[in-house]
Amino acid sequence: MSRETVFDRYKDPSAARYLLDRVKELAEDLKNGGDPIKVMEVCGTHTVQLSKTGIRSALEGAVRFVSGPGCPVCVTDQRTIDDMISLARLPGVIVCTFGDMMKVPGTYTSLYEERARGADVRIIYSPMDALQIAREVPQRPVVFLGVGFETTAPAVALALKSALQHKIRNFYLFPAHKLVPPAMRALLEDSDVEVSAYILPGHVSTILGKRAFDFVSSDYGYPSAIAGFEPVDILLALFSILNVMRAGAAPKPGVINCYPRAVTDDGNVRAKALMSECFKPVDALWRGLGLIPESGLGLKGEYSRFDAREYFDFPRFSGDHCDGRTGAPPLSAGCMCGYILKGKITPVECPLFSTACTPETPVGPCMVSGEGACAAYYYDR
Repeated sequence: MSRETVFDRYKDPSAARYLLDRVKELAEDLKNGGDPIKVMEVCGTHTVQLSKTGIRSALEGAVRFVSGPGCPVCVTDQRTIDDMISLARLPGVIVCTFGDMMKVPGTYTSLYEERARGADVRIIYSPMDALQIAREVPQRPVVFLGVGFETTAPAVALALKSALQHKIRNFYLFPAHKLVPPAMRALLEDSDVEVSAYILPGHVSTILGKRAFDFVSSDYGYPSAIAGFEPVDILLALFSILNVMRAGAAPKPGVINCYPRAVTDDGNVRAKALMSECFKPVDALWRGLGLIPESGLGLKGEYSRFDAREYFDFPRFSGDHCDGRTGAPPLSAGCMCGYILKGKITPVECPLFSTACTPETPVGPCMVSGEGACAAYYYDR
């Protein structure tokens, strides 16, 4: 069987319809006239796919999906965003970032607005693009904003290794990567988070492997499955989770791997080795979740020389009422992204959703990022 044919099986409408019917039957039986089964999809791409495929609306009343902290832009805390903006204001500095960071509101402004005022902020598509810019303009410092999860961290590590090897001294990293397993533990231990099961991230699991998430089920007893991103992938994960729930008192399993064509037990060993060479776990702030021990990545050893936080002396914003440079009031008043990232509410329950907060006029990052829950729900209306 060709690779293309195997891939197409996960998009097959008849298989998806069959699984959708079975999932709906299982969920209706389990809820037994009560509230819908609450399932958290941890990955932002799953949030988007639940909207695009129509699975969320098709299972309405049987399964209630709530989003987790699976969008790296969304979980970046306000202080970090403000620091990035402040760094971009420094004369002569070139800031390189992925495009979905541009319009994320800081407390008073955004990278997009700062670029309009003259800051040199450039959209790039990989860390190596930023490194190439540093080669081309050796007289100017170039800072790459390192926002992401374990999925993108290995590529950043490769850029750092190349910068060290070729002695590129004007390249810097603003480290803001997050680690998903510690955030999952924080969610599981938070009494405010009330869900019945978890769909775990496929992209992160390709790097970390299935075993990195076994604790969700084995230590905490929650049914959970790693899912791919096609309709059959997601429905198969739901079907597996609901079957575990129906088993009731069955022995606690490890996480179910419903994405074996991409996820192995141990993940990508070479990618993990790259991360380990360049980074070390550090405490990190998450929007909505607060400070989580050893949930971020900081530079270590000889790679510490590339840390923009340590090299540049940039001012932090101060004051509660306005930004001294622009006179702008705080942008994010009333934003409920933090509650959405913990699964406490869905985007439509935020009073700003689709009124004051839209993709054109975002109040919070969940409406900006391509993986943001609010943006996914907005386009799903």
